[in-house]
Amino acid sequence: MGTSLDQVDDLRSWLELVNELGELKVVEGAHWDLEIGAASDVNYRRTSPSALLFDRVVGYPQGARVLSGSMSNARRLGLTLRLGTDLDDRALVQALRSKPNQWIENAPRYRARVVDSGPVLENVDHADAVDLLRFPVPRWHEGDGGRYIGTGCAVFTTDPNTGEVNAGAYRMQVQDDGRAVSVNIEAGKHGAMHVREWFAKEGRAPVTASLGQDPLLLIVAGTEVPRDLSELDYAGAVLGRPVDIIRGEVTGLPIPATAEIAVEGWLYPDRKADEGPFGEWTGYYSGGSEQILTMDVERVYHRNDPILLGAPPGKPPHDYSYMRSVMKSAMIHDALVSTGLAGLEGVWAHEVGGGRQLLAVSVHQRYAGHARQAGHLTAQLPAAAYMNKLVIVVDGDVDPRSLNDVMWAVCTRTEPGRDIDVQRYTWGSRVDPLREPGAPPYNTRAVIDACRPFERLAGFPRVAETSRELRDRVLAKWPDALG
Repeated sequence: MGTSLDQVDDLRSWLELVNELGELKVVEGAHWDLEIGAASDVNYRRTSPSALLFDRVVGYPQGARVLSGSMSNARRLGLTLRLGTDLDDRALVQALRSKPNQWIENAPRYRARVVDSGPVLENVDHADAVDLLRFPVPRWHEGDGGRYIGTGCAVFTTDPNTGEVNAGAYRMQVQDDGRAVSVNIEAGKHGAMHVREWFAKEGRAPVTASLGQDPLLLIVAGTEVPRDLSELDYAGAVLGRPVDIIRGEVTGLPIPATAEIAVEGWLYPDRKADEGPFGEWTGYYSGGSEQILTMDVERVYHRNDPILLGAPPGKPPHDYSYMRSVMKSAMIHDALVSTGLAGLEGVWAHEVGGGRQLLAVSVHQRYAGHARQAGHLTAQLPAAAYMNKLVIVVDGDVDPRSLNDVMWAVCTRTEPGRDIDVQRYTWGSRVDPLREPGAPPYNTRAVIDACRPFERLAGFPRVAETSRELRDRVLAKWPDALG
């Protein structure tokens, strides 16, 4: 009997099913210093990347493993979202239509469930025994300033006043020869807001982080879930059952009960260490080295033979760029529907922009100004506002997923002097390679109207391409030659 989708409840059962589907490759003998990262980078650039499980890492015992490429194709991402095990790109996009809104609506029914024990408690190291380098933590990129244990992670913080839990995917660099770890949180993220509130109230902030878990938790930690909603509850809605958590011994914050590795400790305003540089999702070593808040690690929890979940960014395509593109596209689509925008055909957050910087929106124009409305709404939606730079609005006959078709529309339907609007002082990022060192993380973004002029819809030149009916006819006539 094989593993069924409803039996997947942790990273190990996820791997069992992925292996049964022929989607997993095991790599033995790689070195933690650059070789794991380089092999992962080569893999991402294949047409349909496999999940790579690194074992027998140089200097480490068999069983101390690192996973990368977990969700870099449609089949594994569909599996992780519990939508099916045989989805291709188009079927995955269709299956996700309206799902984010449903998950948000249903999340309160699936609040995380506190349990007394779980596999993550198989080993518990106290502060005097903490050594994060006992795990095969990679140095992922040649220009990285250190070894990053937190790339495919879920970092948990709470609101000190309400107890609201947030999970974010923030990069974490090993510090102090394995005794500490820095947590690099963007100032505008929910986790950073929680930390500032704890500092103001208590002078320190509690944090836990899962470093290997069901990849679903990486998805929800890495996407914009509404602030008043716990990512754990959102994950429960995706699963159709609550996520089991334990409470940390020191802080009481949640830790997934089936996590492979987790850390717990405190952040202090004056406890910082040099962090970076790091190859970021923009494709650059952005930001150099900075003083970043560093956790005093009080506990390390881990299973026997633990698996570190890696999701290193870099020049797209990278480990999670495909996942982010799909998830952001679905969330932005649902958010636009919620605004009441008419005529929406589709949305795609292009992988070349890391799933954030280049957004294409396809609409069937209903009235003068419709295209601009769609573009400006998209540019500032909470699900889309962080770090986007280009929002391109195209007609309903243009596939927003095809970068070739989108740029063809820009070239043939955009009058630059009239059809490009610029928004200034918008929500940027410290990792933007264009940001001057020390400058506030603003950015500027353009809304490009690549639709036919509304007043010329009836008389605009016809597109010179084969009709769908004729294309289907010749495909049926010569299937072997034309695929």
